[in-house]
Order: sequence, then structure tokens, then C-alpha cells
Amino acid sequence: MTAHAIAVDPQHPEQFIAIQPAIPAPGEHDLLVAVKAVSVNPVDTKVHAGLCKSGLQQPRILGWDASGVVLKAGSAVRGFQAGDEVWYAGDVTRPGSNTSHQLIDARIVARKPTSLDWAAAAALPLTALTAWEGLFERLNIQQARADQTLLIIGGAGGVGSLAISLAALRSPVRVIATASRPDSVRWCRQRGAQLVVDYRNLAQELAQHDISQVDYIFCLNDTDGHWPAIGKLIAPQGQICTIVENQQQLDQDELKRKSAALHWEFMFTRSMFNTPDIARQGEVLQQVAKLVDEGKLQGTLSETLHGLTVETLQQAHRKVLDGHMRGKITITL
Repeated sequence: MTAHAIAVDPQHPEQFIAIQPAIPAPGEHDLLVAVKAVSVNPVDTKVHAGLCKSGLQQPRILGWDASGVVLKAGSAVRGFQAGDEVWYAGDVTRPGSNTSHQLIDARIVARKPTSLDWAAAAALPLTALTAWEGLFERLNIQQARADQTLLIIGGAGGVGSLAISLAALRSPVRVIATASRPDSVRWCRQRGAQLVVDYRNLAQELAQHDISQVDYIFCLNDTDGHWPAIGKLIAPQGQICTIVENQQQLDQDELKRKSAALHWEFMFTRSMFNTPDIARQGEVLQQVAKLVDEGKLQGTLSETLHGLTVETLQQAHRKVLDGHMRGKITITL
């Protein structure tokens, strides 16, 4: 039997093609999942852009967010069986989720929230894990005081939406988010931001609210462009985390002078290096599912396309590349 997948065309890497790969057999730690919905993230477009530059020898299936049903489990898998409804963010080193059948390491999988349909569930895993790890494992804002402030740069995107909500739920810290359009401002406020400011002229915007420094900064957009403001705004001994790679050298003088810490968050680190705590991602996704089902955490789905085709995938990539997405876009199979 074969699967249905959409892959990067090795002959023309800027394009996608439909392929029919053989349905793979699960390894000892794997689940074979019948994919029901996928979402598209900035990492999809970045990997695609890299392949356009470097080329590839065979079709490459992208996609790192999915919800689906377990068909088979590997010999070392515990806690999952055929028929379980699951969600996950995947592993960038393996074939992605833009396919009808996917192998995924069971340790980075959890049961999907029962209150969400396939599309809404597929919109959350990667952004929820990125937000959780950035906030609670890099910045450690759960240790913050109520008189301290967290600035989230890029509040209306997929990660920002979850970061606002999780910070508001699990820390007393004051949450400030950036957004520019009225609908994005409302989106951030609905998710728990106590103050929303324009990301342009950030220091001046905050000064209008008598804020000259912040204790924590979570940068989710344009590290290079925001770096001067980050250095100016971070408090002495403050904490900075970014998920966006820099293209230019980042001047560290201001951070050194302030003894401020800079952390990087890359959601794929655990699966890429098979770290001893790889199963932590499955645990986090289970906690997120519980928060969703309890009504404490909102989904971030903003648009759903129907049918995994070359056309729908291209459309989703274009919307992400446009840079004005509020929440997430998903494709149902």
C-alpha cells in the first residue's frame, strides 16, 4: 500500500509535487499515524527556502505539526495503541507531516485534546512547545514576581498567541505584547496581554506607559531588527530568549554591561539530538491538552484549508510568508 504526500520537487525545489511513497513500518519507538490535519509554520517556509538554495536529490516531505490516529505502535512504545487520537510537532530530521501516513517517535507525542477537532488540534503542538520551552525552561518566568514584566515581541503569531496565554496562566508576571493592526491588538488582549504596544519605535512606545525597562524579553520576530531595542530595554540581570536566527552579528556590549542572559529556543533540539529528556515534549503536550480541555487555554486556529494538495500547501505557504498571519493556518486531509 502507498501513502499520499505532498513533497518538494527535487527537479524544481521552488515547487511542490504529489507523490505516493510506501507506507513505512514503525521502528521500536515509533507510532504509525494516519494524519488527519496538518498546519504550516514559519519553519516550513524556512526549510523550503533552504532546499531551494542547496537543492536535494529526492522529494522531501515537509510539515511538523499534525493530529491523527495511531495505526500501529513499535515494540518499545508504551502508553499508545491503535485507535488513539494524537497530536505532535514532529522531528525536523525525519519526513514531515504533509502525508496521509507518518512515522513519529512516540516520546514526543501526546493524546490530542478531546475538545478540539482535527484542524484546531493540528494548529497547536509546535507553537505550544516553543512557547512553553521558551517561557518555562529558558526564561523560567514561573519564578517571576508580580512586579516584574515580560515583553513578548510578535504577540499575534502562532507562538506569541500561546506565549501570552501560558504566561498569564502560569506566572504572576505582567505581560506586554507587541502588535500593530487593530485586529492583532484585540487578539493579544483576548489572550491575556495586559498591555499591547506597536513594535515600531518599541522603546518610545513603552516610554509612553512609563516603562523604561523590562525583566524578560521573548523575541518571536526579527531578532536583528529588534536587537537595539532589546539591548536598551532589558533590565540589569534580565533574561532574553529568541527563536529567530540572526543574520547579522549581534552586539553583546549592552548585555555584558547589564549581566543579561541570552537564551535560544529551538523546539526540535530534543528530537534532533535524542536528548535524555526527549520524552519531556510528550509530557508538555499532555499538560497543554489538559489546559485546553479545561477551557483555560484557547486554540489559535485562524483559517482551515481542505484537502492536502499542491495547491492548498502552496496557498498556506504564501500566507505564512506574507508575515501578517494572526494565529495559525491548517489543512485537513
